[in-house]
Amino acid sequence: MITPPVDPASEKLSVREKISYGFGDFASCLYWKSISDFLPIFYTDVLGITAAAAGTLQGVSRSFDAIFDIIIGMLGDRTKSRWGKFRPYLLFTCIPMAIFGILTFFVPDFDAKAKLTWAYITYNALMLVYTTINIPYTAMLGVLTPNTAERATLSSYKFIGAFGGGIVITACLMKSTKVGGWLNATTPGQGWFWSFVIVGIISIISFLIVFFNTKERVQPPRSQQTSVVRDLSDLCTNRPWWILLATTITFIFFCSLRGSVETYYFKYYIGTQTLLGRTWDWEGLVSVFKTSNQALSLVGAFFVPFIVRRLGGKPTFVLLFAVAIGSTASFYFLKPDQVWLILGINALGSISGGPLSALMAAMYADTADYAEWKTGRRATGLVFSASIFAQKFGWGWGGAISLLMLNSVGFVANQAQTPEMLQGLVKLMSIYPAVFGILATLILVIFYPLNEAKMTQIGVDLKARRAADGNVPA
Repeated sequence: MITPPVDPASEKLSVREKISYGFGDFASCLYWKSISDFLPIFYTDVLGITAAAAGTLQGVSRSFDAIFDIIIGMLGDRTKSRWGKFRPYLLFTCIPMAIFGILTFFVPDFDAKAKLTWAYITYNALMLVYTTINIPYTAMLGVLTPNTAERATLSSYKFIGAFGGGIVITACLMKSTKVGGWLNATTPGQGWFWSFVIVGIISIISFLIVFFNTKERVQPPRSQQTSVVRDLSDLCTNRPWWILLATTITFIFFCSLRGSVETYYFKYYIGTQTLLGRTWDWEGLVSVFKTSNQALSLVGAFFVPFIVRRLGGKPTFVLLFAVAIGSTASFYFLKPDQVWLILGINALGSISGGPLSALMAAMYADTADYAEWKTGRRATGLVFSASIFAQKFGWGWGGAISLLMLNSVGFVANQAQTPEMLQGLVKLMSIYPAVFGILATLILVIFYPLNEAKMTQIGVDLKARRAADGNVPA
């Protein structure tokens, strides 16, 4: 399939190309949502390792993985092929990621020590492969079009795909992995294994849709002379990038502290409840909670372009984040039987919080433009590797902190919990993430310099330079 060329006058992409690009984050989030929201409880309640061991695994592994993020970013920038710089990684890495996804959620018949070793090996392998496919995919946002407004729209399609993948996981995973559930599993391990066989097949198809229906158009300046040292030096002097990196890490802590314990919150704090004359077990409630979260986040992401056109990217981010922070903090006051209130407040936080990731992705594309404008050199993959690094670092250490805190207050898997443990669980759903949300907002508001006027001027200057260099998007 051949994508119609972009109109040089408007620099707009076809709807088909935008939708196709969104399938990449759909596939990525089949894994990301599983890892961030369900891997902790899989490790403690199914694989059978302790919360402390699982938390240490996530934190240590993500720190090591951060080095690989930078390597893949620079490698993508230096890749030359008939398919472009970044698209080949989707073609050649989608199958290995499916394989390691299956192995990560497989329960081997090992003793406790060997199971922990298995978890370290499979988790790190999956994260390395995820990096190899996701950094190039994310970097494509900066090279499919040079138009800043189109990137914001493209970013919304990307995150619509992401929330779509999240919906599939949150709506289906608890039901497909459950003994006697959709897949008629006889053991939890069997349910998890076959669920990820299905996830792997869907993800392969999705990444191939991206590969065959997109085209890279923005190229580095023809005269660009670069090296690893120079790329890293340019990145280190890119002040907006550093500020956005700090904002992203604190924002992901806001998300991960809560996201890592939501399943525990429903299993051990909310428990079985009666709604609309029907008894709901915790698996059903957590599926409703998480699926509504993803669906309403998708609704919020859909309206991003309309809001940004009226307010600008940075003001939109601050306004929506303030609502999301307040919604999260209010969970501190909610009781187990207030399920309708829990779902209602979560809905408000989801609609306002959903667009935030899309807005930040568009900002990373802006920092790549800023670097080219300032230095005359472009390293899109390296710039976008920061967003993936920040996500993995934030989710890894956010999840690690959550699990270590649960362990410190006496969490024991599949047992009735102490009041101290339940109180700690409530704080991890409310107060602690809200603090990081406030910090992320302050960093962006006080320090981030790339406003709409600045990016308009940068866009005009870069367009003139590219035309003079003969490097015009086609």
